[in-house]
Amino acid sequence: MECTEPDCEETAAVELHIPWAENRVVCSGHARVFARQDGIVADPLTDAGDEWS
Repeated sequence: MECTEPDCEETAAVELHIPWAENRVVCSGHARVFARQDGIVADPLTDAGDEWS
């Protein structure tokens, strides 16, 4: 599964739970940026393997 962010072709490694929008699956790089915002919870995908490191 690919990251859902525009112009990103990385493998999705994390599901972001966003209270004010739909949940997203993103790569670890985008997850690190978004997870710094209050209220967003980042859950590593079970099949992400080493992508979330």
